[in-house]
Amino acid sequence: MKKLFVTSLAVVLALGVMLLHNPAGRVVAKESKLLEFSSMAGVPRPYTGSANAIRGVPGGGLPWVVGYAEGELKANGELEINVSGLVLDPTDAIVIARGIGGTNPSPSFKAIVSCLSKDTGGNPTTVNVSSGLFPADAKGNSHIEDHLSLPGLCLAPVIFVTNPGGSWFAVSGH
Repeated sequence: MKKLFVTSLAVVLALGVMLLHNPAGRVVAKESKLLEFSSMAGVPRPYTGSANAIRGVPGGGLPWVVGYAEGELKANGELEINVSGLVLDPTDAIVIARGIGGTNPSPSFKAIVSCLSKDTGGNPTTVNVSSGLFPADAKGNSHIEDHLSLPGLCLAPVIFVTNPGGSWFAVSGH
């Protein structure tokens, strides 16, 4: 009986310490997933160009489509994205006229993770963090794997696959 009491007391104390360090009562491991997705949307009109940028990230200059995409972002900043068939929209009139539909003219892609966060004064802000460049083939296939320095608060993360200059071709949340 005494042993059960001591064990129970130890568990209660451990839970109390956890609650003091995490008042919401949540245990969040640095390896926990902030976002996992199994599809992405290609950039459609009217999101091409900078006029209708999303979280400060402009769309690619022409419409894009995605054949397949999956990925995950962990709380510690680990990012992995697999994308295939990320190409210029073969049904877009301008793309058809140029004869470039269904191709990827960009030799590399990168990712941008966009977080809603707060600045040092506690004011809301958007923080965009970029990965390095990763090879992409003419069929729009690429594997992006990087470790990013995310802000301490990363609410509602959105992940973009972009060209080297940072214009997005695909976005999570489809």
